[in-house]
Amino acid sequence: MSEHANPALSVLDLVPVRTGQTSAQAVTASMAMARRADELGYRRYWFAEHHNMPAVASTAPPVLIAAAAGVTERIRVGSGGVMLPNHSPLVVAEQFAALSALAPGRIDLGIGRAPGSDPVITQLLRRSGTTSDVERFPEHVTDIMSLVSPEGATVRFVSGGEYAVHATPAATTVPEVWLLGSSDYSAQLAAQLGLPYVFANHFAGDGLERAMALYRSGFQATEARPAPKSFVTANVIVAPTREEAQERALPQARQFARMRTNKPMRPIETVDEALAEKPDAMEQSFIEQTMSRWIVGTPDEAATQLREFAATHQVDEIMISAVAGSYASEPLDEPTGRVQTLELLTAAMA
Repeated sequence: MSEHANPALSVLDLVPVRTGQTSAQAVTASMAMARRADELGYRRYWFAEHHNMPAVASTAPPVLIAAAAGVTERIRVGSGGVMLPNHSPLVVAEQFAALSALAPGRIDLGIGRAPGSDPVITQLLRRSGTTSDVERFPEHVTDIMSLVSPEGATVRFVSGGEYAVHATPAATTVPEVWLLGSSDYSAQLAAQLGLPYVFANHFAGDGLERAMALYRSGFQATEARPAPKSFVTANVIVAPTREEAQERALPQARQFARMRTNKPMRPIETVDEALAEKPDAMEQSFIEQTMSRWIVGTPDEAATQLREFAATHQVDEIMISAVAGSYASEPLDEPTGRVQTLELLTAAMA
């Protein structure tokens, strides 16, 4: 049997906010989902970083990671990812060194190069000044790796003096650093640095094959990482029937269509709202294009597609973004459709 026949499953969470839901209820629902993913045997649970979006509450991954670590026992928790241009490398290193002390051996630090928001929010994030500009991204990745290590980093001055810097005083474990991306650049940098790599297929969709080929062919082995290590993300909605799965996929697909057609963003609709409002022709086209890239269906259908996806791209792990919408009758503080996806998929992949 191929090593890709039964890929390990992980979870990416944007902490979605639906119509009528508060941030507190959205976070409560995500913590319940993290607990269930832990119980079901998922490998990782990562939080994204996005800012000023009505439908997304995952603005501060380190805070959410700490909360998730506190309600889980086994699963690795991490960022998918920290958008490094928004932050000082030292602050990121200190946060994740503290998380590694809180949950030893369970912390992943996924790092991305995009800002994760619009230009106005990007400026607000940087208004106090930052050393983390995009042009110095490779340097800042290596700075973080040094800072979180037990040895720490050394600042060298022009005068010849040196100054030792540690993200935490006495580290015994360090986070595993991953590079995230949806372009050739991130794949090539991950290969150059000998780091594990994740292709953000859940929102990109194009360039996956080329990025993975560049990463694997250019990988520079290190003592810590002698061989390439990678996985890909995918939007997945699973339900007992195909009809329900398609209905639960509709709210997020409509959200994507609104982004593509430059319409105002709003909380994610309930399934009921999405079914009640007929899209125009352009929106319908985008909705169909979007859903064609996702895995939407019954447990057996989804399991088959995931196995084929893993084999095609030669990965032994897939991180699913469970984007199932909620019906209006479902509790605001429970991730009913998303947890259903995790549970049904686990059983089908067994």
